Amino acid sequence: MSSTATRVLASVLHRSWKIRWSSHFAAQTHPSFPCVDQHAARESRLIAASASRTFEASPVTDTGPEPPYARPSPLSYNVYRHPQPFQLTYSASLPSFEIAYETWGTLSPTRDNVILLHTGLSASSHAASTSLNPSDGWWEKFIGPGRPLDTNQFFVICTNVLGGCYGSTGPSSIDASTGERYATRFPIVSIFDMVKAQFCLLDHFGIERLYASVGSSMGAMQSLAAGWLFPHRVGKIVSISGTARSSPGSIAMRYAQRSVLMADPNWNKGFYYDGLPPHTGMKLARQIATITYRSGPEWDLRFGRKMRNADQPNSDESPTKLALCPDFLIETYLDHQGEQFCLKYDANSLIYISKAMDLFDLTLPAINQLGLNPAQRGLFSAPPSPAERQTVSKSHPPPANPSPYFPDLVEGLRPLTPIPTLVLGVQSDILFPVEQQRELVDGLRMAGNSRVSYFELGGVWGHDTFLLDILNVGGAVKGFLN
Repeated sequence: MSSTATRVLASVLHRSWKIRWSSHFAAQTHPSFPCVDQHAARESRLIAASASRTFEASPVTDTGPEPPYARPSPLSYNVYRHPQPFQLTYSASLPSFEIAYETWGTLSPTRDNVILLHTGLSASSHAASTSLNPSDGWWEKFIGPGRPLDTNQFFVICTNVLGGCYGSTGPSSIDASTGERYATRFPIVSIFDMVKAQFCLLDHFGIERLYASVGSSMGAMQSLAAGWLFPHRVGKIVSISGTARSSPGSIAMRYAQRSVLMADPNWNKGFYYDGLPPHTGMKLARQIATITYRSGPEWDLRFGRKMRNADQPNSDESPTKLALCPDFLIETYLDHQGEQFCLKYDANSLIYISKAMDLFDLTLPAINQLGLNPAQRGLFSAPPSPAERQTVSKSHPPPANPSPYFPDLVEGLRPLTPIPTLVLGVQSDILFPVEQQRELVDGLRMAGNSRVSYFELGGVWGHDTFLLDILNVGGAVKGFLN
């Protein structure tokens, strides 16, 4: 055979071998993206449903000990309508607003047994089951006869916050002046605005004074703000896993959530109500949030490094199939949390309410900058006398290494001096670390409040401990209220 024929034959054999092995390699390593396929399927369902605007979340499945968040029916709660203009902290007034609320227990003839329960960022007013909505609420086991919020003794009120999307006025509400949804034309709201709207509801009920203001997470901010704005109208304060001043760390985490949401093309600068919702951004935002709500030690115990197909034999005949998608159980958990949330909550409400959390600051310069200082308006009783302040200071010396803003925080907390306060912190909380609750306690005591109780809880549930630890959280709350 000639050299030319040899080269031709070698070239043919080489191409044949290359094609055969390339095909084999492609068959063996063709990338699989089931999560991308699921996203495409969801997008197709949303496009099909866009005409009727009936976007439905995936069916709820068992995801662990945490209570489910569900979109309540408009028939399952009450609505207070405030027809007058309502002045806001950072913006012009709202012409009117509505607040969704639910109640438990019986209001006493003297109207002095009221507990105002404040929610976290994304919760509805449905804290516990009612005749209108028999499904479990987000604090179901904490509310009822003989429970921490004992309905044999107290009349409990819970609202969906101003800016929310579960019955209260927010970005998804209709602007009466235009007949269209507010979208991002909705004004910036603050924690103070949320609380003032709640007190309009209390005025509607003829309730002059709360027995207690109770809240966890963002609700703890509201609970402090209620006592701060209306010290004569709040008998006790319960602040669980909260803070008097949003830290840069928690601001950064919420900013990351808003960033991925606003990067979703469907968000369309907030004007998505006539099109597809930004479901991808919402899913990613919820995944980031979930990481901050729990703790690494819990996930070690709960998931470890287990994979979702770990029960399949790993052999040549049945290899473990991996993908560039969720394979570890912790990944599938985050994926499910995001999937469940992305169509249940309004994206603009998430942006507005998380921003309100970032802006919360009870230090004196921040208060003065907003023109909210109660001392200038005579809204709280005289400050403690020098002798009283000295006694409190000796009993509770300032922290060894206070933050630079601690003196301003002490002065800002002075309106809360006369109000007995319970503060709870959780050692595994990474969203509102216990340093923030310790600082709040130190600040209250240095300001002259001698009736501050503080409990610091262990456990592995992280920030969500307030939803899950009925024994310790519930026990502390029940003991304080009684």
